[in-house]
Amino acid sequence: MVNPVRRELDRQRRSVQGKLTRRRAEYAALDLHPEADEKKVAQWERRKAAALEEIQQLEHELDTVKTQQQQTPTHLKWEKLPEESKFERLAPSRKRLLDTVKMVAHRAETAMAAIVREELSRQDDARSVLRDLFRCSADLIPSPETNTLEIHVHPLANPRTNRAIEHLLEELNAPSLTYPGTKLRLVYRLVGATSSD
Repeated sequence: MVNPVRRELDRQRRSVQGKLTRRRAEYAALDLHPEADEKKVAQWERRKAAALEEIQQLEHELDTVKTQQQQTPTHLKWEKLPEESKFERLAPSRKRLLDTVKMVAHRAETAMAAIVREELSRQDDARSVLRDLFRCSADLIPSPETNTLEIHVHPLANPRTNRAIEHLLEELNAPSLTYPGTKLRLVYRLVGATSSD
């Protein structure tokens, strides 16, 4: 298992390294642009000295963290992990269920990608189009009178992507699926598109 102490040291190192980079850039800016006004030279020198002192402190802190990292193992055996860092392992049956759900989700995404590819000139864009679709907002409009549940998907910025999504939604409408546990038929629409349904 990843050693939680080492993970924290890695985080500290990145944080100190980022601060050090910024302070060095600030110091370089002060050094490259000396104060021309004699009245402000003393103030400029104090700022430069303070920046240099902070750089030296951060360098010392970075060296300390690096030394601690070298002395800390990256991985530990489960038994050696501190109790607060241990987590409950999934039971084999739960893991199988989780793996099954992941597999079904992947296969569904692959099938949808194949449909989207029919409308795309670049075949490799299919999964990124689906990711954008999964992130975009939609309105759910139940209509018990007509026994439908309309899903109005908001269009994306790119017309080419919208055509591919509209094609996918037409394919999803074809089998007349119902929402689980209800008699409502799912009807997908792209907002602003001229639908044939």
